[in-house]
Amino acid sequence: MIRVLIADDQELVRHGFRMVLDAQPDMMVVGDVADGVTAVEVARRQRPDVVLADIRMPGLDGLEVVRRLVPEGHRVVVVTTFDDDTYLGPALRDGASGYLLKRSGPTMMVEAVRAAMAGDTLISPSLTVRLLRGLASPVKASVPDRSLLTARETEVVRLGARGLTNAEIGAALHVSPGTVKTHIAAVQRKLNARNRVAVAAWAWASGLADPCQPQAGPGRA
Repeated sequence: MIRVLIADDQELVRHGFRMVLDAQPDMMVVGDVADGVTAVEVARRQRPDVVLADIRMPGLDGLEVVRRLVPEGHRVVVVTTFDDDTYLGPALRDGASGYLLKRSGPTMMVEAVRAAMAGDTLISPSLTVRLLRGLASPVKASVPDRSLLTARETEVVRLGARGLTNAEIGAALHVSPGTVKTHIAAVQRKLNARNRVAVAAWAWASGLADPCQPQAGPGRA
């Protein structure tokens, strides 16, 4: 069972999320809280598999929840009404396992939880194109050298930057999703990247990802 903690200051939202998640055969809500301070405390005590955190909450906002919990090994998916790069960029840079707009609907929320458990990062489709366009910026002097990666790691990164999941990358390269996950973990260490979104950012900034080639997958990075 995937154990989920919900953090949102609106009781009706928490109730709705709980109904959707508890209805899934592989998910169980272990708690719902109304503020960021309690979210951090409960997450540290309960050790849920995934935390769903709103952006604006009393005490600590969702970005601070990400900053505090991700370094401790928690998976945090931001679920918010705010379609705003002011929140999206920092959340992903600080290691959020996804950024989902509440209007995306219950199906995508369930998919985001499963994606986080699989080591993928799901972003609402309406944000993905804008995000990738922003990542396709000129190479900066601080961008790590491509020579850090092996040929296979380069292939994995290029496909991941197009939005493919571990399973899709594995199918394209004829390897298992577990092998793909191992390659991505190695790349993250080499690039000092918090998550696969940061790896994708590096791929686009370094020119490794082809901006003319459309991404695959429903808003994953």
